[in-house]
Amino acid sequence: MRILGIIPARYASTRFPAKALVDIGGKSMIQRVYEQASKATQLDQVIVATDDERILYHVREFGGRAVMTSQDHQSGTDRCFEALTQTEETYDYVINIQGDEPFISPEPIDHLASVLNGETELATLVKVIDNDDILFNVNVPKAVLNKRNEVMYFSRQTIPYLRNAQSQDEFLKSHVFYKHIGIYAYRTDVLAEITKLPVSSLEKAEALEQLRWLENGYAIKAVVTSDDSHGVDTPDDLDRVTRKFLP
Repeated sequence: MRILGIIPARYASTRFPAKALVDIGGKSMIQRVYEQASKATQLDQVIVATDDERILYHVREFGGRAVMTSQDHQSGTDRCFEALTQTEETYDYVINIQGDEPFISPEPIDHLASVLNGETELATLVKVIDNDDILFNVNVPKAVLNKRNEVMYFSRQTIPYLRNAQSQDEFLKSHVFYKHIGIYAYRTDVLAEITKLPVSSLEKAEALEQLRWLENGYAIKAVVTSDDSHGVDTPDDLDRVTRKFLP
């Protein structure tokens, strides 16, 4: 399987404008993401898909590969598809790597790639939840899996609801819950199809794009990882991850 890693990187951000170019210990955020993703052994190529020439030229300056995409895309998935259409090579799968995780480990990328066998339509990462603050945080999407490790549903709420639990303290003791880690793999023909789908009712309800795919009958394989996500949405997030990962 030939796999293309794409890092969507917008310049505008409501809570943290130009965060792709922010300096983190002498390297920009996008450079750190690019270098970490490039360590994944299962990716044949890594490119940045951006909507701004400043990011484009910066990536090329540090030796990376980047392409310009439209400013009108509503999601990273749409941006990934446009970037794919600009490549001259042929790929079987695309892995969408978040552009705001400067310390992403290459191991979960390779772990996700391990299930891309030609039959898998879509895949994503999940992590077992071991913290009540995560379990009951509506800003953290959760996933429910079936016996084939396919996602049945995503929700911002705590699912499944444990009807017989006497208190929230009993939830983690009684059931295995999964946090969704927002990195996606798409079979390239499926990527072309899902970008043409209209916004679905479940997607609108939960504000989760991946529900559109489930609602239209696509199967999403879940890969359980022990690695967590450390995304940067705000300057405060940047301070937190910098303290965690840089000496």
